[in-house]
Amino acid sequence: MSFKNTSRDVSRIESDSIEIGLAESGRLDPKRIPRHIAVIMDGNGRWAQKRALNRVKGHEKGLEAVRTVIRTCRKLGVSTLTLYAFSTENWQRPKLEVAALMSFLKKYLKSERQDMVENGIRLNIIGQKTRLPDNVQTILAETMALTANGNRMLLNLALSYGGRTEITDMTRKIAEAVQNKTLAPDEITEAVVADHLYTAGMDDPDLLIRTSGEMRISNFLLWQIAYAEIVVTPTLWPDFGQEELFAALRQYQARDRRFGKVKIQ
Repeated sequence: MSFKNTSRDVSRIESDSIEIGLAESGRLDPKRIPRHIAVIMDGNGRWAQKRALNRVKGHEKGLEAVRTVIRTCRKLGVSTLTLYAFSTENWQRPKLEVAALMSFLKKYLKSERQDMVENGIRLNIIGQKTRLPDNVQTILAETMALTANGNRMLLNLALSYGGRTEITDMTRKIAEAVQNKTLAPDEITEAVVADHLYTAGMDDPDLLIRTSGEMRISNFLLWQIAYAEIVVTPTLWPDFGQEELFAALRQYQARDRRFGKVKIQ
């Protein structure tokens, strides 16, 4: 099932918008909701440290923000939501912290997958899935199978993901195709490149949100965010809720997206 250029049922979005208090919270234009939102969820550790808590407590609290953002995006009519959950660099963190993150992921999927099914959310994973623990891979596979028919929103979890690794993998696949003579060098286009990325068949992100105020993209969707609108908020991820999401969407809707073109008056 492709989520590229997914059409919207505007009346359904407007109905859902009333449910989440859209009119009161942001006066957003339901016809200008981004098709694809990507989020760098940053600041769990700092949230915990500010409260003299273990970093793991910050990750646990961050799951509440994950739930809120997923449910709100689904109600708004966002077609694809991509969450940067665990990077290739995160494997270098302390083993206890990595183990806790994997444990939280398993618990979250078990507790939320029925809700995903009921709300038409399809789970997809981008990244080096084979590096994840076997029990995590099993739960991910089960959840993806259970949610395979979801057609209201695609939820991408970027796990063991790195943008440079993705581009390297893409280059290797295209090189193999050229070597096997199934693709000629002069047939390599931007579309061919996109079709060999982890996000093949999806629209590129319209909006990239980064929490915690850091002004960098941290090796995330390097190809796909070429023309994404970027919103950086100082809010730490565990404190990022519906109001903060609306604020980011208001910034997005206030911008003039020209994609390198000049608007002729």
